[in-house]
Amino acid sequence: MTQINTIRQIQTNRSRGPFMIRSVKSVFICVKPFAILALAATLAPAFASSAPKPKPQREDVEWLWQYTPDASNPAGRENDLVQDLRFLPLLQQYLTAPQTFWGQPIAGRYRSLSNTALDHLSVPDKVVADANRYLSISGCTVHFCPARGLLWVDLNGSHHLVVFAAIDWTKQGAPTSDPAAEYNLWLFSNDPLTSSAPAPSSAPAARIPPALSQAVGRWSSEPLAGTGIVQNITHAFIVDPDGTQHEVPPSALGIQPPTHTVPVINPIPGATSTPDTNDNTPILKPRN
Repeated sequence: MTQINTIRQIQTNRSRGPFMIRSVKSVFICVKPFAILALAATLAPAFASSAPKPKPQREDVEWLWQYTPDASNPAGRENDLVQDLRFLPLLQQYLTAPQTFWGQPIAGRYRSLSNTALDHLSVPDKVVADANRYLSISGCTVHFCPARGLLWVDLNGSHHLVVFAAIDWTKQGAPTSDPAAEYNLWLFSNDPLTSSAPAPSSAPAARIPPALSQAVGRWSSEPLAGTGIVQNITHAFIVDPDGTQHEVPPSALGIQPPTHTVPVINPIPGATSTPDTNDNTPILKPRN
């Protein structure tokens, strides 16, 4: 009796075959996407944990050392350095903060800091090496050398401090041919150089490595070529990697007021006072 009922049930279902088939298909169509989503949600954490993590960009600055002073090039080879195909990528890797002091914005965006640094080093000056560790690369912009730049690099360690400093004419008051002309100094780095100041002071505390302040002080005290004028830096700004600006006293960066601002055109016979422009750099052995 049970077998007969089963056969009849099958026959009854067969008589409704098209309807049942459509129903079954619809069930599979609805179930499959949910099953796939559930499976993906289950496996996603496993795939995420096993996926390779992006490696940090390798820091390679040792190649800069080949352009330091030697017996044939006592001022280094800054011109060859800025033409090295690795130089611009280095600037792009380390100098990423936004800048607003140089150029005019195009479509609301200022020139990148890496290209701004390259602009300020295009006319070569010198490469200075200190303590077999620090490099100071200086230059100025094309057709306007009062806009000067300095790139300072600490070669030691696995993570390198890279700093770009620029002297920018305020364009107010005296022209650049006048010793009284005023300038701003902008300093950018790949690591923050300021820290929160204790209350009640709201000014940031500058954390400048002594070697950096020494290099900035030496560079900023050099007179403009052909004029004998030491630029009068009245304001200094440190810019964090995120673009936050902090005004600090110029002295915090090793900058001293000009001690001689009157260019000497016709020296007086017998005069013994000379500006402090000792740029001699010791010949250093190649780094290991």
